[in-house]
Amino acid sequence: MHPRVLIVGTVPYNTKSTSRAFDAYFHYWEKENIAQIFSNTKKPCKGHCETLFQITDHRVLQRWMGKKVDTGVIYHYDELDTEWKDNDLELGNAKAEAAYKFGGKHTPLTHLLRGILWRKRFWCTEKLNNWLDDFKPECVFLAFSDDYFIPQIAMYVAKRYNVPIVSCIGDDYYFNVEKTLNPIYHLYKSTYKKLIDKVLTWPGSAIYISDKIRDKYNSEFGLDGETVYLTSTVQRKPFSVINKDCPVITYFGNIGMGRNNSLNDIGYALGKINPEYMLEVYSNEKDEQVYSVFKDNQNVKYMGSVPYTQVQKRMAESDITVIVEGFEEKDINLSRYSLSTKAADALASGASILTYGSLESGIIEYMQSTDAAMVCTDKAKLVDSITQLISNQEIQKKYYEQAIVMTREHHNLQASCKTSENVVAKAIRHMK
Repeated sequence: MHPRVLIVGTVPYNTKSTSRAFDAYFHYWEKENIAQIFSNTKKPCKGHCETLFQITDHRVLQRWMGKKVDTGVIYHYDELDTEWKDNDLELGNAKAEAAYKFGGKHTPLTHLLRGILWRKRFWCTEKLNNWLDDFKPECVFLAFSDDYFIPQIAMYVAKRYNVPIVSCIGDDYYFNVEKTLNPIYHLYKSTYKKLIDKVLTWPGSAIYISDKIRDKYNSEFGLDGETVYLTSTVQRKPFSVINKDCPVITYFGNIGMGRNNSLNDIGYALGKINPEYMLEVYSNEKDEQVYSVFKDNQNVKYMGSVPYTQVQKRMAESDITVIVEGFEEKDINLSRYSLSTKAADALASGASILTYGSLESGIIEYMQSTDAAMVCTDKAKLVDSITQLISNQEIQKKYYEQAIVMTREHHNLQASCKTSENVVAKAIRHMK
C-alpha cells in the first residue's frame, strides 16, 4: 500500500484532460490513499482520488461579504462522472463571471487581491479540518501555483499533521522577475517569494518537469528532488508518410504567452507553400483578443475547445502535430522551463512533429534534444523547415523511430510513477 498523499492544487486530478499530468505520478496509487484540495469551479470527474475538497473564489467572496455559505464542497469517487464536463458550477451568475474574468488575468494586482480574499478564516473551516482528520495525510503534494493560497493551504496541512511537502515544480514562478518599476508587482513578488521560502525550507522534497528546472531549484534550496517526465495515453499510430496534397496539421493546447503569434507564423508559412494547406488550432481559450489574431489568416482555422477524447482521435488522424512557444522576452521568461503534456502526447502519437519557438523555451530546447521533431527557431526559415518535413520521407521515418525511443526512455509511465513513489517515500522517511 502507498502512503496517504494530499494533493493541493488548482485543478482537480483527472486522467482525461486538465491535470492529467498527475497521472505520471500517481497512476498506480490506491485511490483511497489520494485526496485533493482544489479551487477550480468545475465539478471534478473520476481520477484516482477517493475524495476531493473544493473551495472556490466565489464562495470565499460570498463569505467575505457576510453571507452564510459553506466555502467547502466534498466530493467522493463513486458520485463523480467518468468524463470531465464543461459544467462550470458558477456560470450564469453575471457578477461571478465578471470577477473570474478579472481574476483570470493573473496580474500582480489580482494576486494581491486574491491573497486578501483567501484569508485563513474563510477557507480554514471545521468542515475542512474534519475532512482532513478523516483522511490523515502522511505527505502533502503541492502543485506549484503563482497564487498565495495554494502554498498557504499546503503549509497549513503540513504543520497541522507534521508531514513533509513534496513540491511539484513545472514553472519558474520564483526566480522569474520582470524588469518593471511597478510597485504593486514588486510587493506581490517579494511577499510571494517569502511564502515559497517557507514552503521549500519545510522538510520534504520536489518533483520537476525537466532536468533544467530541477538543477536550478535543487541547487538554490538544497533539495534532492527528481525529474519525472510526463506521460501520455495517446495511442501510437503506424508509420505513414505525410499526405502532400492535403496534410492534416493540428495544434492542441494553450494559445496564450505568444503562442497565438507563433501559430499565425506557421499559418502564413503554410500559405506560401500551398494556399490549400490548413493549420487547425484546438484550444480552451475564451478571450477573443487572444484568438482573434487568426481572423485574417486564411491558413489557420480556430476550432475552439474539444474533449480530450476528441483530441486523441484528431491527433491520430494528423500528419503533423505542432508544438509552439512565443518569442517575446516576457513569453520566454514564462516558458523557459516548461515541458507540458504536449511533448509526451506528440512523441507518443506517431504523427510528424513540427516545433517552432525560441530555443530558450524549455519545450523547444527539449524537442531539439530528442532529435524526433523538425525544430525551427527562426521565422525566416519556417517555410524551408515545413517544406523539408512534408517532402522528405526519410526524415519523417527517422523522427517516427526516434520518437519511439524517447517515449520509452523518458515518457514511460512505470518509470515516472516509480520515481514519484521513491521521492514521496524518502520525504516521509526523513520526516520521521
